[in-house]
Amino acid sequence: MTITFGSFDGVCSTAALVICPLMGTSGEGVEPTCYSRNVQIGQTLIFQPSTCFVHIVAIIMTAIMIYHIRSKYTAVGRKEIVMFFWMYMVIELLAMFLDSGIIPTSNVSYPWFAAGYTGLVAAAYCCLLINGFVGFQFAEDGTPLSLWLLRLCCFAVFGASFFIAIATFKSFVSFSPTKPIALFVIYLIWPILCVATYTILQLVLVFRTLDDRWPLGDIIFGISFYAIAQVLLFAFSVTICDAIKHYLDGLFFFTLCVLLSVMMVYKYWDSITREDLEFSVGSKAAVWEVKDPLLTASATTPGTDYEEDASSYHAGAASLVGGVSGTQYYGGKQAYGAQGGYGQGGYGGARRAYPPTSEGY
Repeated sequence: MTITFGSFDGVCSTAALVICPLMGTSGEGVEPTCYSRNVQIGQTLIFQPSTCFVHIVAIIMTAIMIYHIRSKYTAVGRKEIVMFFWMYMVIELLAMFLDSGIIPTSNVSYPWFAAGYTGLVAAAYCCLLINGFVGFQFAEDGTPLSLWLLRLCCFAVFGASFFIAIATFKSFVSFSPTKPIALFVIYLIWPILCVATYTILQLVLVFRTLDDRWPLGDIIFGISFYAIAQVLLFAFSVTICDAIKHYLDGLFFFTLCVLLSVMMVYKYWDSITREDLEFSVGSKAAVWEVKDPLLTASATTPGTDYEEDASSYHAGAASLVGGVSGTQYYGGKQAYGAQGGYGQGGYGGARRAYPPTSEGY
């Protein structure tokens, strides 16, 4: 494959991209040399069925990642990083309709959906780039300044990319599908710059701020999956397609590897953030509830000993971890006795013995 800067002819002859039906010097689109087989479901012809399956898996996995991110209530950069995953989910949903041909390329709405897809991709990479600066705390995460800066930057990139894409498709102003230089930069160069900058920022963050070096593995895997995705799509798509007899092409492996790289972004973020349990809110009503009624009576009756295998917490209504003082948890008893135990009847008291004896009670 020969890639010429500012031209999609070489790229689209190898990879079946969303914008390829709208590109080319002929003005009638560029068809890839080899592409995945189509299937007919009812009266509808579905293009790239295997890739559509990966899109569905990506949507499900992204929903799971968003759920786990939102459950970490006090993690650093939670609101900023979740925006990237929301955008990725919308991109996969839109790509599923465009790749499959559910929105036909001959339809008048296809250029507008393709332009929206292009704008969302550029905005998602912008969101990832800005998230790379969140860990340096230039603006405190979760504050209106941080969130609105992220939103405005992503919206500006989306608007500019959408305009360039639709202007190129429709030959507005001085843009033309025969010379799509601006679209070439946005669609192919901009993502690589954002990923490279994000990777460098995270390497600096890990080496200068963190004591743990395990997150480097997530960075290495993530950048490796992303690089493999580009190589398989733009260099070996035709080779793969011919070898598998048109059942799969490079777009399938590209979509799969991009999903794996996005999962590594989540894994990396999860590994470098720690939730403050003192201020976290649990979903269970009673985490420390004592189930045995005999143990409950022993643990809550004034003047009686605390069983060693019983919970130190009351069996009543649950409370936030760390949100209630120790005297409230222990019924107002003295925390530590003079002999190094837990007060009268507590651990290490004069009447306690292990294993239990009849004299100890």
